[in-house]
Amino acid sequence: MDGVIYHGNQILPGVREFIQWMQDENKEYLFLTNNSGYTPRELNQKLARMGLDVPEEHFYPSALATAAFLRQQAPGCSVFAIGEAGLLNALYDAGVTMNDVNPDYVVVGEGRAYSLDTLTKATNLVLNGAKLIGANSDVCGPIENGIAPACGALVAPIEMATGRKAYFCGKPNPLMMRTGLRLLGCHSAEAVMIGDRMDTDVISGMESGMATVLVLSGVSTRETLRTYAYRPSLVLNGVGDIPALAQRTAAAEA
Repeated sequence: MDGVIYHGNQILPGVREFIQWMQDENKEYLFLTNNSGYTPRELNQKLARMGLDVPEEHFYPSALATAAFLRQQAPGCSVFAIGEAGLLNALYDAGVTMNDVNPDYVVVGEGRAYSLDTLTKATNLVLNGAKLIGANSDVCGPIENGIAPACGALVAPIEMATGRKAYFCGKPNPLMMRTGLRLLGCHSAEAVMIGDRMDTDVISGMESGMATVLVLSGVSTRETLRTYAYRPSLVLNGVGDIPALAQRTAAAEA
């Protein structure tokens, strides 16, 4: 959602009209966000503060994907978690317990709780046998006055110190994409993936068989687009361009 719907606490141009268009047209939609810090309720409230009414069931953050993966792979497991309420609540709801002595997994998300002490603790737990999980592989995300390190950047020091590679549960993991399609009740050919990142959003949609739209309101630019071997189906300045484009397309097909 960062870079597509808002930057920090600043709503992006055209977003209000885009969401209203989806609701007016009875489009099924889901915000698949890699930010693990927020619960669906918190995302609902954040958008409400911006004047947008989006029900909780329209959000599926990487925290829920991470919790679902652990519930499937190791029911009742224990973790040492670094992250915010979104990640911690999702883990608790999945029956995962917290353990800072001998956990089965070290799970890292975004959050202000990250420090040298937690990094050192996590590193040694991984060296002692805990498996390393990242909520998502994003290395940075846009904020109002620049960028902020994201989960992939926070996991990297642990990977480097231990020589172990993390397993990332968020986009472009196909498990998250399949869950999104199931929640929408549609097949990939009926869905469009919209995002601001070539390395997570566009590739995840493409590899899942969806049409893809890259918006230039976030991380990726026309310059970085040229460095990738794959291409989105469409490039737009922002989601605000979509309603008018849909109307023109419908008129041309009439």
